[in-house]
Parts: sequence; C-alpha cells; structure tokens
Amino acid sequence: MLNDDDISDDNPFRVSSRREIVSLLNSMMDRNQLLSLMIKGGSESVITSILEVDEDEDCIILDSAPSAILNEHILESNKIVFEALYNNIRITFMSNGADSAEHEGRHALRVTIPPSLIRLQRREYFRIATPMAKPIKCTINMVREDGAIMPVVTLLYNISAGGVGLTDDKCILDGTLGVIYDNCILDLNDGTTIPIKLAVRGFKEVKLTTGKTVHRFGCEFVDIQRGALGAIQRFITKIEREQNAKASGML
Repeated sequence: MLNDDDISDDNPFRVSSRREIVSLLNSMMDRNQLLSLMIKGGSESVITSILEVDEDEDCIILDSAPSAILNEHILESNKIVFEALYNNIRITFMSNGADSAEHEGRHALRVTIPPSLIRLQRREYFRIATPMAKPIKCTINMVREDGAIMPVVTLLYNISAGGVGLTDDKCILDGTLGVIYDNCILDLNDGTTIPIKLAVRGFKEVKLTTGKTVHRFGCEFVDIQRGALGAIQRFITKIEREQNAKASGML
C-alpha cells in the first residue's frame, strides 16, 4: 500500500506529466487492468477497474463496489488510495474523494484524474536491457593492494531501480558475493554521470560465441542518493519508451 515515502513531493518515481498520466490510465483501461481501491488506511478495500477516462471532464469512471455499504463508505471517504501492478510496474495514486456516477446504465464511481502518480519500478518488479548500439559504461575504481586506484571500465547489460548487470570483459574484478565497490561512476551516455556504490549479488563466467570468456556481475545499489535514483529512473523510462516505439514501428 502507498506509504509516506511514496507520496512525498520529492519522490523520484513521481510522474506529474498530465499527458503521461492520461495515457497510462487509458492503457490500463484498454487492458482491463484491475486496481485495488483502499479506504480507511487500507482496512477496507475492493477490486475495481477503469471504465472511462474523460480528460475533458477531468475524471475517471470506475466500477462500483459490490456492496451498497462499501460504496457508501467509499463515497464518505476523503482519502482513497489506488494501487495496481501493471506490466510488472507498481502504479499508485490517491484521490481526495469519490462521487456516485453512472456508466452505460449501471452504477459507477467517479474520481478526479490525479495530478500525479507513483510509477515504481523496483528491482523485484522490472529490469530493462540496456541498448547495445550505445553501450552504457560503469567505471569501478578498484583499490589495489599497494593502495593505488585502478579504474576498471565495465559495460551494462541491464539496469533497474535496484541495481545493474555488468560485464567485465577483462575479468579483473573480484566476483565474491557481498564485495562492495565504493567508488563507481555510472555514465548514462547522455552527459549524465552518477557516483554510485555497488554490492556484488551475483557472478558467473560466460563464454561468448567468439570463444572469449567474460565475467558478468549482478550488482545492487548501496546507499544510493535520491537524486541519483531519480536520474536512473528517468533513464529507464527513456529506454523503455524507445524500445516500445521500435516495437510498434514508430522508430
């Protein structure tokens, strides 16, 4: 359920673009996406779905609850939380109340289109492959035994809000699970560089079709700053849009 961290104004996963919000709601409606509607701090809830998104009237029409009493409680509530898992992405938004409505001759609920929503792509939900045409680099500044810094440039093969998948083609890095690399620089290939700290959570040797052996790491972000996480989230959204556009023939 939505918590105080989710709804804070500086949440890096917050979407405030009206166009993007309406597009997402319409997509959820077209796919008959089920939503959890929660009131009274989550003590009462019902499964609903979007019947109509009316941008001109600034409202969403939703299925009503199956019981008259629950509908009454919803209409009396001044805080309604909605949550859905859409395309393995957690979507949450809030409404300050609901009105009674009708849709195609049946009872329904009407809420205002939210001014913002949380589109949460955490590691356990979603990770995306990075583009091969423009490889994303992560430089890990490894400390040698003599204290000298040796930069090791790795390439990302996937990224999520929780971490990255890296390829060390020179097989230099220590793949011991739990090893932490404190001084890393993630280059998002658009002029954005982000200092990060990584913990090794997975390791394997991979033999390429060329016969070359490389090392692959699954790494988790450690103590990542909110601003850095926001930049990574925006980058993930950008990649996703580009991949969707290619799949639909728009690129």
